[in-house]
Amino acid sequence: MNYQTIKVNFQDKVCFIQIHRPEANNTINELLIEECHQVLDLCEETICVVVLEGLPDVFCLGADFQEMHADLSSGQRVEPKPERMYDLWLRLATGPYITISHVRGKVNAGGIGFVAASDMVVSNLSAQFSLSELLFGVFPAAVLPFLVRRIGMHKANYMTLMTQPFSVQRVLDWGLVDGCDSDSQALLRKHLLRLRPLTKKAILRYKQYMSRLNEDLERAKPFAIEANREVFSDPQTLEGIYRYVDKGIFPWESLP
Repeated sequence: MNYQTIKVNFQDKVCFIQIHRPEANNTINELLIEECHQVLDLCEETICVVVLEGLPDVFCLGADFQEMHADLSSGQRVEPKPERMYDLWLRLATGPYITISHVRGKVNAGGIGFVAASDMVVSNLSAQFSLSELLFGVFPAAVLPFLVRRIGMHKANYMTLMTQPFSVQRVLDWGLVDGCDSDSQALLRKHLLRLRPLTKKAILRYKQYMSRLNEDLERAKPFAIEANREVFSDPQTLEGIYRYVDKGIFPWESLP
């Protein structure tokens, strides 16, 4: 199949999904979400491992502010649709396959959602991880249930409040990343080599069992979706995002 926002490669029991929107800094739009869902549909029956990758310098930078700007410029109403995004991350976390995020370069905001939802995370040494949402008057409502599950409430709270990029060494200590190396491709191959003997049935049973042990992601879904819609529907917030895209001025900065 031909996709507009991702590149897909099936190799035996492994599916490689590369987020590929270089013209938009690998940001997330509705089409990206839907195309990822389509690929995961194909992975249900036979695929044992799903590897999620980005570009060499940027994994994923979160919501597509440029697209929001275009909608606002044309007079369209911005209508947040976080449920499909949350469901995509839920599939990565609980689906009948092992999910691995291979992070190179920058990952921010919603990009952290992909990372936190994955079963394993490997990265190169130059990777940087951040949650910048509060700078724009919003917060990572849909990301946080997955991030809290991965690194705990305190560290997720600190990462959200600070809004700054954190080094891979820092988030490795926190447990957001499982392994890093200057040659992250070689590190990824080592992980795939260890996972290759696992059967689809064993993976399915294990993931189902782990999901039952921790049902917080399902319980958090309505709260996360409601909070996301609220913050991304606020006119003042949207005005700040529009001005940032239009003039490069952050919401707290004064016009020159």
